[in-house]
Amino acid sequence: MNVATSISLNNFELTRFFFAIISLLISAHFFGYLFHKFKLPKVIGEILGGFLLGPTVLGHFSPQAHNWLFNAFAEEGKLISIIYWLGLILLMFVSGFEIQKKFSSEDKKIVGAVILGATVIPFIAGWIAPYIYDFSSYMGPKNNMFAMRIVIAIAVAVTSIPVISKIFIDLNVLHSHFAKVVLAAATIQDILLWIALAIATGLVSTTAISVAGIASSVMVTIAFFVLTLAFMPKVIGFGNSLKYNLLIKSSVAGYILFICFLFSALASILNVNIVFGSFLAGIVIGLMPNEKFEKEKNHIREIGLAFFIPVYFAVVGLKLDLIRHFDLVFFLWFLLFSSVFEISGTLIAAKVIKKDWLSSFNLGVAMNTRGGPGIVLATVVFDLGIINETFFVTLVLAAITTSLVAGYWFKYVLSKGWDLLRTAQ
Repeated sequence: MNVATSISLNNFELTRFFFAIISLLISAHFFGYLFHKFKLPKVIGEILGGFLLGPTVLGHFSPQAHNWLFNAFAEEGKLISIIYWLGLILLMFVSGFEIQKKFSSEDKKIVGAVILGATVIPFIAGWIAPYIYDFSSYMGPKNNMFAMRIVIAIAVAVTSIPVISKIFIDLNVLHSHFAKVVLAAATIQDILLWIALAIATGLVSTTAISVAGIASSVMVTIAFFVLTLAFMPKVIGFGNSLKYNLLIKSSVAGYILFICFLFSALASILNVNIVFGSFLAGIVIGLMPNEKFEKEKNHIREIGLAFFIPVYFAVVGLKLDLIRHFDLVFFLWFLLFSSVFEISGTLIAAKVIKKDWLSSFNLGVAMNTRGGPGIVLATVVFDLGIINETFFVTLVLAAITTSLVAGYWFKYVLSKGWDLLRTAQ
């Protein structure tokens, strides 16, 4: 491919591209700031910023302006798509930084129970759901029901570490026993579900489903995960000390980004989703004892949060077409179904280890907060053709709704002076 001719823009096309990016960036930051000001998840404001520029609002009231900014070009659209994917990769990369590696021994019992209740039970419910409800009309162009079943199971079980963390920060309970238990459980759950997603996305790379193909996808994904975490920290640690490692001498931030994109490229070669590769890269970098990485990690996080990640979430909002692709009945059914199994599964597991009803319900509401990971799941599987646009809209709106509900619930619990998690029974 000739790079010079693959994306070649004239001055007018460049002007439209920059106006599109400026519009997305300003709108994302403006509404993100407003939501943050009112102690609501910032990510929802960023999505709203893109949504207002999309076909439901700007496209409806001023189709010419919407078409000029986002629909009247091809090459500029490719550039926006590249920025969108870079935002997604950096989002998962910096999320990997935050994965907790050590858990208190006293919390292992409750964390284990929450993981079983919030992951296994809803995952099984999601897996069985297509036998009860006909999801065939919500499949994407890949027409892969096995991958679709995995996606539904993940969608029912997924929990958002960034959003629930932000809620805990806003309520000043981040260092509470409750928050530590929830974040520990969500950490392990995230890893398990991203492995499942990598398997699902690996399956759509083949045209036919076979037992051998499924087994191969599962083995490759698990091997990539295990070998990466077992050996890559040592390999990278060795590379850090090499005399002729000119990249780390030239730019530590550049070296860290090199690792991020290297893992994404390796994942792509192995037919493992690149998002999973960048997530693993973030975990590996987080495991590095090298103190000088901390400053550069913060710089990368700041750049991502300043530009690439807000644009990513704004483009997610831009894709939401509520006029043509919103099925209210399906949305309400899926929201109720997924929330009931996530909350009740967690509640049952907590009751088994003799937690009180309020504490058990609080754990369920926390684990039902889908936020960013729910949105990432929606965008990845939609872009890969596993689900259609109606299901994409449903997953994004479910992530937004559960995040808002969790924030309001915990604010109400604390205003009443109730304990989030009672330790004495």
